[in-house]
Amino acid sequence: MILADTSVWIDYLNGRTTPQTDLLDDSLMAGNLAMGDLIFLEILQGIRDDKQFEQVKNKLSLLDQYSMFNSNLAIKYANNYRSLRKKGITIRKSNDVIIASFCIQVNMPLLYTDRDFKPFIEYLGLLPAYLET
Repeated sequence: MILADTSVWIDYLNGRTTPQTDLLDDSLMAGNLAMGDLIFLEILQGIRDDKQFEQVKNKLSLLDQYSMFNSNLAIKYANNYRSLRKKGITIRKSNDVIIASFCIQVNMPLLYTDRDFKPFIEYLGLLPAYLET
């Protein structure tokens, strides 16, 4: 199983072709793509058209669903953020901290395009689903 970040989903849903969207498509076809509740929220809240909202909601609901956040995980995730801050790295969005930390916690590779995930790979053991060349 891999998890795809919202940034990859946005490109995919907008019809952009990138190595990451190709891997997302391949993973969908192979049945090894998971969906996190936070990513599900981010995708759905960005859809303006009601018909498209229903279509995407119904399709994404078919993926293996994961709850990415609770009070016990909050402490672990905060420690990941603090660990990177001590190295002089500031992650811009708390959602990225949650997504990366969840993947680290459950040892699930992350498919992403957002540069804020790179420190999680370099310093905290996040597994990338796609290796940049």
